Amino acid sequence: MKKKYNQVFQFRITLKGIKPPIWRRIQVPETYTFWDLHVAIQDAMGWIDYHLHEFELVNPLTGLTQSIGSPDEDFDREVLPELKQKLVAFFSMENRSADYTYDFGDNWEHKIQLEKILPREEGVTYPICIKGKRACPPEDCGGIWGYAELLEIIGNPNHEEYEEMLEWLGGEFDPEHFDVEEISFGDPEKRRKMGFG
Repeated sequence: MKKKYNQVFQFRITLKGIKPPIWRRIQVPETYTFWDLHVAIQDAMGWIDYHLHEFELVNPLTGLTQSIGSPDEDFDREVLPELKQKLVAFFSMENRSADYTYDFGDNWEHKIQLEKILPREEGVTYPICIKGKRACPPEDCGGIWGYAELLEIIGNPNHEEYEEMLEWLGGEFDPEHFDVEEISFGDPEKRRKMGFG
């Protein structure tokens, strides 16, 4: 059963370290947990959720930076479980920003900025992506440096790795492509039951 809510949080998610910027603007229900937000970011950015992730932001109750994600005994620091942490307990117009890291190997770092808290619109299905720019880098391409190298290779048909890279990419890749109509959001609860999170 879906929880009732009256407000939505509007976030801008920007991938750090890439120019021109790759970003998305999404609106999500105020009832969301950090797990729900993770799933929405994955879907809006175009990631496939193959890798670990974590949020970092200031806990307004303590004033200290807090990690939120999937707790792991291998790490000797406290990570709050994302399934139990609600966005409303952390985000407000006074506490608007967070960092989100996806894939600790490629280390894709994102800046999350709460832009607005808006009344829910009748007839709109949330989450929703309302704007964005540029394509998401392909999974496992080696982080921002590997992505820069990939773009250099596919931008030069005479490069010795050109054909091999295009094949790895499935035949084509347009780094400038983004169409908000192509964004499709999955159900966070279904994804969790499938063994994610």
